Amino acid sequence: MNLQSNVPVAAATMLVLSGLLGFGHQAAVRPMDTSSIGTAQGIGDNLAQSDAAAKLDYDDYEFRTIPNNAFTVGEKLDYTIYYGPIAAGSATISVPSYQYYGSRKCYKIEFSMRSASFFDIFFKVRDYYSSLVDVQGLFPWKFEQHVREGGYKRDFVAEFNQVAHTAMTSDGGPYQIKRYTQDAVSAFFYARTLDYDTLKVGDEVHFSNFYNDKDYPLNVKYLGEQNVTTKAGKFHCQVIEPVIVKGGLFRNTGKITVWVSDDSLRVPVKVSTQVIIGSVDADLVHYSGLAGPLTSVY
Repeated sequence: MNLQSNVPVAAATMLVLSGLLGFGHQAAVRPMDTSSIGTAQGIGDNLAQSDAAAKLDYDDYEFRTIPNNAFTVGEKLDYTIYYGPIAAGSATISVPSYQYYGSRKCYKIEFSMRSASFFDIFFKVRDYYSSLVDVQGLFPWKFEQHVREGGYKRDFVAEFNQVAHTAMTSDGGPYQIKRYTQDAVSAFFYARTLDYDTLKVGDEVHFSNFYNDKDYPLNVKYLGEQNVTTKAGKFHCQVIEPVIVKGGLFRNTGKITVWVSDDSLRVPVKVSTQVIIGSVDADLVHYSGLAGPLTSVY
């Protein structure tokens, strides 16, 4: 994806790894103590609905049920991030535990990224994202973003009321959202549960993502099948292209390519995109705790 010139490489890398949605750095944000990274402390307290929403009993509401054979608690995926031919950093996507949001059982999903030590001299990156994703319906209840990239800082929390269809964030709200809207992390995992075997080349799946203060349309286009080799092995893959609709977060959009394992797990094996100068790629180097065997390995 050709990003706007004021979006640093690390933001593009998050976009590459999620394969679905990245975060631009256009909005001014208030800096916060870095000790809050990885937790809601110091930022979640600013949410007007935070304490009340967490105590609500949602058992009286009927939510959708999405079958999920793709991932489970214990999964951990490790990636090397390449800026052109240079191994510029590493990233980990994991599902460390279950947590509850009110009465709803959720996957706690985490994404972390850091630049390599030699790259820290030029541009130090320490990013953390998390989402509480409903086990039954695979939609988010709470999203956190803690970014440390060079001299840039951003701390952001959003909580989603999936009954009233509103979102409260650390910057304001309530904001109207569509039913079962996704965040960047939950969208990534929801897309893994899609049945690409039923799609023809060029077919698209449509849903929406919440960013900052509104929903944006997001399409996932199916591109076909291809074999991919990384340090984690050789994989037969399905190839998809996340497409941000024009007029959304990024007005000048290019192409992101995501290779997911051609089996029920849909493990993201490789993600690639173009940035302002060169390319950023993420290659799977290690995996553990999967929901089943990777039958796509050959």
